[in-house]
Amino acid sequence: MDPHRPPAKGTRTVRRTTGPTALTAAAAALVLTAGCSSGPTHPEGQGTPSATKAPASASPRPQLPPAQGSVKVARTVTDGLKSPWGIAPLPEGGLLIGSRDDGSVVRVDTATGKKTAAGSVPGVAHQGEAGLLGLALSPTYASDHLLYAYFTTESDNRIARMNYDPQRPEGQQLGAPDTILRGIPKGSIHNGGRIAFGPDRMLYAGTGETGDRGLAQDKKSLAGKILRMTPDGQPAYGNPEADSLVYSYGHRNVQGLAWDGENRLWASEFGQDTWDELNLVEPGKNYGWPVVEGRGDKPGYVDPVAQWKTSEASPSGIAFASGSVWIASLKGERLWRVPLDATKPLAAPEAFLGGRYGRLRTVLAAGTGKLWLLTNNTDSRGTPRPGDDRVLELDVT
Repeated sequence: MDPHRPPAKGTRTVRRTTGPTALTAAAAALVLTAGCSSGPTHPEGQGTPSATKAPASASPRPQLPPAQGSVKVARTVTDGLKSPWGIAPLPEGGLLIGSRDDGSVVRVDTATGKKTAAGSVPGVAHQGEAGLLGLALSPTYASDHLLYAYFTTESDNRIARMNYDPQRPEGQQLGAPDTILRGIPKGSIHNGGRIAFGPDRMLYAGTGETGDRGLAQDKKSLAGKILRMTPDGQPAYGNPEADSLVYSYGHRNVQGLAWDGENRLWASEFGQDTWDELNLVEPGKNYGWPVVEGRGDKPGYVDPVAQWKTSEASPSGIAFASGSVWIASLKGERLWRVPLDATKPLAAPEAFLGGRYGRLRTVLAAGTGKLWLLTNNTDSRGTPRPGDDRVLELDVT
């Protein structure tokens, strides 16, 4: 049975719920640049449209990562994926991968690469960057087997959850969706879409401002924000404002969320003409868009920890592994590494795999010293190669 059943399917009732205290992350203090050429306005990197401070611990200080890292492609896990976007690693092994354009979900056996059709998310409406986006497993997946999905419909972006049962026939393994949050503004661009459960077992969602810049600064809108909610879609206890889902605001288009070893939240963000960003996210803080793009040194706005020329990045998914934040880049067609000393980079961002695999959409930690990396060349903006799209297994330091 579902321990987090919503009060009614497809609704959200605003109320306070008990849960962990909201995170209060340390401030970022250093902005580094990489790249040398300015790029055009880029929805997802192409075209021109218009956490928590860790509690005190007696444990020793974590060993710092090396200033220079390494990346080795160990193998291709699977290929032949079409418009992939979200990935959810299964605790029993395997990956669930969603197709942005047709709303289907497949299970990939990471040992053999075999793909099995799990089913489709009903109501997905694909246009431009919209469609089936982020996937995440319930923090109590072992007992409830719930898969969460962020997706676009004809009227909005929303988050729903559904039972995943691999014992059912192929293509019929997803149950009927229960919508836990609706009404996130949609657009043909800047839909955000990344969802992830944090160390506090709350659900976080990165949203985009749909091309309507003013929505990012409007705290009554769900667009251009990082949202924090209970697994039922309710405002999480300890959010900056009571009965509000908004955790941080002033975002243009957030598609990457990850926590470091001290439970601090990091997020990637698409810039427009000048700077893409890696941000250390603090509850209630304003990340500047559209007033500031990249480092602005303006009171009241949080500067990024690292920034890139838009032609060098277009950052989507991010992961924390081996003491560094790893960023999958679309237009930049490379994997960026930012080694961290707590909240500060200890060296300049480092690029790997430049141009070898095309556009890179999602990266996930896959165990000690390993990452899963998802390419994204069949999304209408890339140049597909034989076998695209694929999941790569990387050995990293």
